[in-house]
Amino acid sequence: MVNLDLRGMLERSDSYREDDQPPRVGFFTDTSVCIGCKACEVACKEWNAVPEDGLTFTGMSYDNTGGLGADTWRHVAFIEQPRRLGRQESNLAVTDVPAAPVHRPPVSLGMPGSGPPQDTVGTVADMDFRWLMSSDVCKHCTHAACLDVCPTGALWRTEFGTVVVQEDVCNGCGYCVPACPYGVIDQRKDDGRVFKCTMCYDRLSVGQEPACAKSCPTDSIQFGDLDELRERAAQRVQQLHDGDVTSARLYGHDPNDGVGGTGAFFLLLDEPEVYGLPPDPVVTTRDLPAMWKHVGLAAAGLLAGLVAACWRKQ
Repeated sequence: MVNLDLRGMLERSDSYREDDQPPRVGFFTDTSVCIGCKACEVACKEWNAVPEDGLTFTGMSYDNTGGLGADTWRHVAFIEQPRRLGRQESNLAVTDVPAAPVHRPPVSLGMPGSGPPQDTVGTVADMDFRWLMSSDVCKHCTHAACLDVCPTGALWRTEFGTVVVQEDVCNGCGYCVPACPYGVIDQRKDDGRVFKCTMCYDRLSVGQEPACAKSCPTDSIQFGDLDELRERAAQRVQQLHDGDVTSARLYGHDPNDGVGGTGAFFLLLDEPEVYGLPPDPVVTTRDLPAMWKHVGLAAAGLLAGLVAACWRKQ
């Protein structure tokens, strides 16, 4: 049991106020210390009873899941990247990246240590490629298009700021699938219902952190208060830049981006496209109000024309 009493935060009075909500929580994934162990994938499947998705050889290096889907709520990408001579980061392998400082207090929600021990940091000078590894997940967008298009209310935002699917309410219409700018949401073939990461809502409700973050051995996946995670991420990027890893950058942390910032953001060591992420995601329903306005004006104009035509006939 973690120290932060989320259970107590949920015990609100009948006169509920927005101020009484617990702080918004999220994930910060530091890909620079991901070792590709897939512990997060396994923990996610075991805790959430996610069906097996085949464990077949995909032809994509050690990536046996290929991407997020209805039966893959966590996906660890393995990107084998050839050296690009002339660039500062071209000789970097996973072990070349400065380890994050270990600051592990007694078990506390959102305050993990991170990074391998300092004595594991070395140089792999004879390799002609480097591994980029990243554990991908639903982004739990601030402005979530999937919520906008769901006709049944199966998708809803929790008191923790996360986006969850109620599988017993989903009717399998699939409107949310193309609405997601990240391609996260997917339907199961048997009944068409959609499934995705819930950020272990059942665990949050009893004061525990999500299973993936709990199982990560290097604290690549960090969970906690979203504002605190953003501060910690900025410090980590500065540490990497000070260590001459100039390619480090944050993705999804900016509240002013096209989706209002995400509840799951990443520290990347290359362009987002390398990791299969859209470089400039936007909420896909942003133009709906204007579209409906134009439809309304067009309908009003058509109706006026019909009335005028009928009037002339009389």
